[in-house]
Amino acid sequence: MSIKISGRIVEGKFKARLTRFSVCVQLDEKTEVCFLPNPGRLEELLVPGVTVIVKEMVKSGRKTSYDIIGVCHSGQIVSVDSRLPNELVFEALRNGKLPEFVGYSVIRREPVYNHTRFDFLLAENDIKCFLEVKSCTLVRNGVAMFPDAPTKRGTKHMIELIKAKGEGYRASVLFIIQRVDAKIFMPNDKMDPAFGTALRHASKRGVEVYAYSSRFFGNILMLGEKINVVL
Repeated sequence: MSIKISGRIVEGKFKARLTRFSVCVQLDEKTEVCFLPNPGRLEELLVPGVTVIVKEMVKSGRKTSYDIIGVCHSGQIVSVDSRLPNELVFEALRNGKLPEFVGYSVIRREPVYNHTRFDFLLAENDIKCFLEVKSCTLVRNGVAMFPDAPTKRGTKHMIELIKAKGEGYRASVLFIIQRVDAKIFMPNDKMDPAFGTALRHASKRGVEVYAYSSRFFGNILMLGEKINVVL
């Protein structure tokens, strides 16, 4: 299962991170400020001089003309657009490519539960499942870890999934690792111990935890293998 990224895609050289969502990239002889659609720190990826993949944007009203969508790292292109995993999962759900979530005729995006917005609500007759998708770019020695920056929002999602499970919903969180070199997935307790605690508590309370790798090449993001989750 894969999704195609439309538009003109070019390579550049990363120079500096300016703000949480903006970076400076050298494109040929010109330096461009590019939008970075990822709130993570990405410290092991965004090092000066590294080759990055950017997509030209032609929407009016934008402050920047490019989005940075990939970083060349350890012989692969790591997808860094945190919006893409949701699109990939949506297509996988529609096409029955996630065996953990087959059999649902209704797939609703961004449902609201108890003032919290999840990524998906799956339904079939009286069976309903909330599914939250998290993007993961950090891998060290084959271990994928989330988050790479503190995430109060992520912790809140785990707490609300526990509540939903207690009310009779099926509740799940799916980590999409945006690279191919992960062997296992673990919460990043050093970065955010509160999230790790919440994730483990959620698992003990019946919230299902899954992780899949993905491969980014050219203008394609492809769903990869299921990765073992270690809590």
